[in-house]
Amino acid sequence: MSQPLVVSIPHNLGKEEAVRRMKNGLSRVQEQYGSYVTVNEEKWTGDQLSFNVTAMAQNVSGLINVANDHVQLEVTLPWLLARLANGAQAMIRDKGRLMLEKK
Repeated sequence: MSQPLVVSIPHNLGKEEAVRRMKNGLSRVQEQYGSYVTVNEEKWTGDQLSFNVTAMAQNVSGLINVANDHVQLEVTLPWLLARLANGAQAMIRDKGRLMLEKK
């Protein structure tokens, strides 16, 4: 098993608004990437989401922790996806910033 991929995304929304936006944004992941990603489990406990998805026929699990000034994603990737992690890290950070932009 590889090292976890950790992505931290800063925001200025406060915890409550960031959680709301993350919940709304994550519901769209299945819609946008349904042919590549299947959400198997998604469980919010306060401001932390634990999840399990299948991506490119690989099982992926992780946590998203929402704080007052940032969101941190920690995901454990199987070896095949870990090899693609550098590109994925930038994409995750960019998509997360879009979700958390002030509107």
